[in-house]
Amino acid sequence: MPLKPKEAALRLGISYPTLKKWIYAGKLRTITTPGGHHRIAEQELDRFIPKSEVKAGPERRRNYRKISGRNQLVGRVLEVKVDGLMAQVKLSISGQVITSIITAEAIAEMNLKKGDIAAALIKSTEVMIVRP
Repeated sequence: MPLKPKEAALRLGISYPTLKKWIYAGKLRTITTPGGHHRIAEQELDRFIPKSEVKAGPERRRNYRKISGRNQLVGRVLEVKVDGLMAQVKLSISGQVITSIITAEAIAEMNLKKGDIAAALIKSTEVMIVRP
């Protein structure tokens, strides 16, 4: 489902006025509704994640710490909320949003903020597949 410009700006970690400038400059392709409103396909947003981070395998993780976990998903930070000792981080990965709860100290150490590129490391002994 195509996104409204404000939703797309949030996912990209940019301001709404910047996104509108990109649309008018032709940098961002949109779909125009019958009412003249712009909508952006989620696949279009993927073009704005650096190419080096969409490769498969170990090369994809070259800018991150060496770690044995292979389930690293690269995306863009949508939101960072710090409340006391804990923080909530939302990461957009190919149109999907992953939320993680980490310490506020970890946020400070990583200097993590909205719009940054980061990786989510999934550590689990089980992965379930659900089909509608």
